[in-house]
Amino acid sequence: MTDQPTPPTPPTQTTNRRALGCLFEIVETVVLTLILFLVIQNFVAQPFQVQQFSMQNTIQDGQYVLVDRLTPHFDPYHRGDIIVFTPPRAVEESPDQKPFIKRVIGVAGDTVELRDGKVFVNGIALVESYLYAVDGVAQATVPENGEVTWHVGPDELLVMGDHRARSSDSREFGTIKVSSVIGRAWLRYWPIENLAVLPTAQHPELAGASATPSAGPSLKPSAKPSAKPPKRASASPKH
Repeated sequence: MTDQPTPPTPPTQTTNRRALGCLFEIVETVVLTLILFLVIQNFVAQPFQVQQFSMQNTIQDGQYVLVDRLTPHFDPYHRGDIIVFTPPRAVEESPDQKPFIKRVIGVAGDTVELRDGKVFVNGIALVESYLYAVDGVAQATVPENGEVTWHVGPDELLVMGDHRARSSDSREFGTIKVSSVIGRAWLRYWPIENLAVLPTAQHPELAGASATPSAGPSLKPSAKPSAKPPKRASASPKH
């Protein structure tokens, strides 16, 4: 008795198998891409749209910056860093506590004072070339609530905006906890013609001032800011 030849697989079954294989590969790619995106955004880098005027002219209202969430875990925040954080309480300009972007003025161990329109850190006048200026004259830094002296405690930062007259900052709500910081803004990337690295402002005048660098942020994911430039939304005049 001779063996019977195996009948060929019908074309329809072969086509269905190929289609299912392609579908599986697409789903797998999408899932892996989504996981990678979430890991990068929550633990490495996160886009953030600036919707305020408090960092003019360093960063303009409506521009996008990339926030570094990784390096602060092994490189603590320094004076001069630009950071994005959740404000410690609801202020008038941000009742829903949307993230703020400000510059670090004082770190743990610092004493920050306001005198004659200038900022002093540990008794030394801060040289602030980044301040918003009118006709070449930098704005004075004035108190918001009458308080003029702050002592920055462990795991705290004192922050201010570069445009002091239009900034709700530590002069209003005091120091902030490092745990509230989302990350360090390091790249201005949109609009593309404004692409630039945002370096940490150097303060050689404070070389002899003693302070303990503030610890890095927690690994807790933050609220997600927009990743793709949408249509312009209105912004509050100060925050």
